[in-house]
Amino acid sequence: MADAASQVLLGSGLTVLSQPLMYVKVLVQVGYEPLPPTLGRNVFGRQVYQLPGFFAYAKHIVKVDGRAGLFKGLAPRLCSSAIGTVVHSKVLQRYQEAKQAEPGTTNKEPVSSLEQVLKETSREMVARSAATFITHPFHVITLRCMVQFIGRETKYSGTLSAFTTIYQEEGILGFFAGLIPRLLGDILSLWLCNMLAYLINTYALENGVSTMTEMKSYSQAVTGFFASMLTYPFVLVSNLMAVNNCGLAGGLLPYAPTYSSWLDCWSQLHGEGNMSRGNSLFFRKVPAGKRYVWEERRFR
Repeated sequence: MADAASQVLLGSGLTVLSQPLMYVKVLVQVGYEPLPPTLGRNVFGRQVYQLPGFFAYAKHIVKVDGRAGLFKGLAPRLCSSAIGTVVHSKVLQRYQEAKQAEPGTTNKEPVSSLEQVLKETSREMVARSAATFITHPFHVITLRCMVQFIGRETKYSGTLSAFTTIYQEEGILGFFAGLIPRLLGDILSLWLCNMLAYLINTYALENGVSTMTEMKSYSQAVTGFFASMLTYPFVLVSNLMAVNNCGLAGGLLPYAPTYSSWLDCWSQLHGEGNMSRGNSLFFRKVPAGKRYVWEERRFR
């Protein structure tokens, strides 16, 4: 119990610290560009037009809404983080209890074996998926609170009132907008991380891996970034579907058409060359072949 509480506190702290970063990222993902490109230099010293990075974007938000404006959507995100941590921990605990209750079980099985990696990854997948499913309504509310910045709306002003609004306008399904691509992205990322880490630790490193903890550390350090890059389109599509056609300016034209499904959203983003939009918040290049429209605060 104490371990779960410490994980909740740690997760809450990280959530607060990362809130401004996520806020800016979501607005960029939607396509909102309140500041025009500026002439700067790339890493090779060449003059190029660049989009404002995180700090310039955050400064603009502070100018409009004050410093507190950087933390819009924090309350439902904290709820999501805390509940998700507890659910994840409980699911893994049940697996551990079931394993100990099995007759004739021993702990001598090599944890570096492929069979053990598959078993551990499957359990982690179930735990993460359960946490994602249960907390997704809070995730949807978080995103919509953030996207309100574009149209200066106040429709989602509180967590409880947001639940009422979504239920009245969209029904139960509204709480799970964007869930499928989010789940698929999480699952694919997890399996990529762990399987690539297993291959690296087994065949590329001389000493191999002796414990599951080591495998996880290698997974996070070596393959985490690679897997997140590959699965980023799922994150983008999920977030866009969560705010699409919900009555907010950021989920309607000119920022986005009404998508019939997440596959339709994926197809249109791919056709426009926007599958990596919002992936980088620092060295942001101007989209090729597009022009900045000041009246709409976006590229087209």
